[in-house]
Amino acid sequence: MVCPCGLLTRQEEPVPLKSISVTLSICEFVAGVSATLNYENEEKVPLEAFFVFPMDEDSAVYSFEAMVDGKKIMAELQDKMKAHSDYEDAISQGHQAFLLEEDKCSRDVFCCNVGNLQPGSKAELTLKYVQELPLEADGALRYVLPAILNPRYELSGWPEDSCLKMKTPVVPLEDLPYTLSMVATISSQHGIQNIQCNCPLSLIEYLGDDKTSAQITLADGHKFDRDVELLIYYSEVHTPSVAVEMGKPTTKPDCLMGDPCAMVSFYPNIPEAQPPITRGEFVFLMDRSGSMQCPMSKQNKSQLRIEAAKETLTLLLKSLPMGCYFNVYGFGSRYEAFFPRSVRYTQLTMEQALRRVKLMRADLGGTEILAPLKNIYSGHSIRGHPLQLFVFTDGEVIDTFSVIDEVQSNSLRHRCFSFGIGEGASTSLIKGIARVAGGTSEFITGNDRMQSKALRALKRSLQPLVEDVCLSWDLPRDLSANVLSPEQTVIFRGQRLIVYAQLTGMMPPADATGEVCLKYTLQGKSFENKVTFSLQPKSDANFPIHRLAAKSFLQTKDMGFRQTPAKDKKDVLEVSIECGVISSHTAFIAINKDLNNPVRGPLVRRGVPRPILLSATSVLPRYGGFAERKASSSYLLPASWSIRSTSYYSCVSYRQKCYNPHRSTLNKKLYSLGKPLSRDFFSPIFVCHTYRTRQTSSSWS
Repeated sequence: MVCPCGLLTRQEEPVPLKSISVTLSICEFVAGVSATLNYENEEKVPLEAFFVFPMDEDSAVYSFEAMVDGKKIMAELQDKMKAHSDYEDAISQGHQAFLLEEDKCSRDVFCCNVGNLQPGSKAELTLKYVQELPLEADGALRYVLPAILNPRYELSGWPEDSCLKMKTPVVPLEDLPYTLSMVATISSQHGIQNIQCNCPLSLIEYLGDDKTSAQITLADGHKFDRDVELLIYYSEVHTPSVAVEMGKPTTKPDCLMGDPCAMVSFYPNIPEAQPPITRGEFVFLMDRSGSMQCPMSKQNKSQLRIEAAKETLTLLLKSLPMGCYFNVYGFGSRYEAFFPRSVRYTQLTMEQALRRVKLMRADLGGTEILAPLKNIYSGHSIRGHPLQLFVFTDGEVIDTFSVIDEVQSNSLRHRCFSFGIGEGASTSLIKGIARVAGGTSEFITGNDRMQSKALRALKRSLQPLVEDVCLSWDLPRDLSANVLSPEQTVIFRGQRLIVYAQLTGMMPPADATGEVCLKYTLQGKSFENKVTFSLQPKSDANFPIHRLAAKSFLQTKDMGFRQTPAKDKKDVLEVSIECGVISSHTAFIAINKDLNNPVRGPLVRRGVPRPILLSATSVLPRYGGFAERKASSSYLLPASWSIRSTSYYSCVSYRQKCYNPHRSTLNKKLYSLGKPLSRDFFSPIFVCHTYRTRQTSSSWS
């Protein structure tokens, strides 16, 4: 029973997080987000609450603040190691402390810690971020507020100090104990044609006769049990533009935040290739780990991930050009290929492959993608047939940066096109491998738009290489542009290209203009696209263009807390701290020193439950009289299973210099196939307890 005193877990322990409120502002194709986490300690002892949550890997988090019992405390962005040390010191001295960090192993996972929350105390934690909105195949701009963070498959020996390995409470979707409210304002000078949302709305209002702005509100009482997805259709999305933003007046010049910054958007009018390109080696890498047996989303009768991936693969196999080469790999804890090596694409080999696709199951264990990638890259190239790699995965791997590094080290010999399957797919992995290998990424969360996304990726893989890509600037004397974005070596027909540049030198009078020209070569012919723009910078208190420019720079240099080369780490720390944009090497820390109440005895830890999509049939064996649920249902343990408590949280001590906030998390071993199920495993309802199960003859990972 849930008592009326407040939100409780199934073990009747209060949940400190009460609600999340989000204010979203979308202007053209840039989203500014302010998210507030509302905490309250209804217990009689001081608490530490921690919340692990997903974010899109393109998000530039630039602000974190706390409001505690009416007092506002601004956080400071520091070197991550120093921030952790300051947090530990503050807690041990009886102060309140708040920590926000990006995971060391993946850009799309964050952790928020609330330390020493006193009995009866309330805290509002607000983080702010900006991000570019991707352009969909049908011309829609897509914004996603992610809710689902599925467990990542853990390799043996992987470091313990990752947010992904924390013992995070997990609940069935229908039992999530906090709500989400969201208000969004959308504006475009070209007018808004339509707005779609996958969640119920209480309001959608278009403003002005020309519909240049709109406001929407999520329905009251929305449980944050699914990703919130907005699709925004403008009247015109393919108009090139340049926006110039004024620098921060209080910052010294000749640094990124002190100088004006330009955001250049191109939609290159690349002509169709003549004649059509029919050559290539197409290798399809299919995730067949146990988690692919999970449903795509919470929606009723939601398709299983493995089935959606099979449908996409089938469509692509039927669409390949005759005369090319192809192969299909399936991977999990091990991997297997349809053919010993890539074979020529004929009617016969296509039919053989399609028959084997129909037999594919999510039965290969955990998500170990590095081994098949290395096998593919070790093969001999087929003369005249450049390698095109297509990856289908739910992205549930913990060593994200290692995978991206492997793909990047082979980027000169192939292009990679990635598909994230289902809600909770890692944006860090899916976008990362496509970005470093000159391909594109797509996310498939339902049957809608799946076909257009798959065919768009294939069409791009068939395009000839666009070569000699360069930008040239025509600016007044004494003004120059320093491009911050990575060098663009690949562009596709119909793709938007965004470039950030720092403008240094003397800014001209208000009426002055500049010009930027995109030049490239296609099949021996030269092309160029020009944009003329005003050099009068506009001011914005949040500096969204500067933050996005810093994020673009960090994505090329920051390869994770451990993998970033020493020569790049210095640049990452400098740009991250100067621009206030978080990285894997920095963290936000806020300390309330007005509170000086040393904790007597151990500080009680309370994890905030998070939603998870699990397939019942891939998790639970038949046990006693318990019948398996359908694969599309959410995960819920039977009440008859015996429970034994652990003393894990009851003995956590905060002695100075010995606190480690990272613990072993709920393991993907709960539901992936391939190894015997452990006799004891952490509950997906709340991690202060474990559940005792029988050994079965089934295979589990």
